[in-house]
Amino acid sequence: MTPGDPAALGRRDRKKQQTRAALADAALRLVDERGLDQVTVEEIADAADVSARTFFNYFSTKDDALVGDTDGDRERVLRALADVPPQVPALQAIRQALTEVVDEVQGEADLWLLRMRVVVQHPVLLARLVAGNAATEKALVEVVADRTGLSPDDTYPALVVAVGGAALRTSMVRWAASGGARSLAELVNEAFAVVGAGLPDPRTAPAAAASGQADPRV
Repeated sequence: MTPGDPAALGRRDRKKQQTRAALADAALRLVDERGLDQVTVEEIADAADVSARTFFNYFSTKDDALVGDTDGDRERVLRALADVPPQVPALQAIRQALTEVVDEVQGEADLWLLRMRVVVQHPVLLARLVAGNAATEKALVEVVADRTGLSPDDTYPALVVAVGGAALRTSMVRWAASGGARSLAELVNEAFAVVGAGLPDPRTAPAAAASGQADPRV
């Protein structure tokens, strides 16, 4: 096979993904056991059976390995949102755009449950993750404004993106608190359905809305 062969490229990409995942897993497990300040890049690399130089091919800092690829997630969500037909309401479009990221988190449940535990235990990591999410939300506001023909300074784009982000974060927290007992996608659908219904008071709303039953269109 030649270097440009798609099959060969696929194997290289898979190897890179495996190495990146191994480094993230090693970083999270070591920090979970010892604490953030007690773990070095060299120790992470050694635990993943690679060199420190290889570590820096994938992550700029130890913290990057711990919080995940927020920049990559942002680009994927933005691309996915651009592919959602323009007639789909903004909130539903955001939910659809999150599908790939949500499915990936579910597929790496052990890693993400560990990541959330580590991040919550170390405020500096939580602040870094929040900053990454804020950058994602800012970029999404621009896209939603374009989809709806509004200015990015208008209330609606900022509000619908903030509400969608809150629905995702609430679902992630519930999922982590349950140890992944329920499907993350199910929890996300439930949260978006409740928001889409206008956050009805459960004491007066119909049973389906009160229970957060997912709308199959979301």
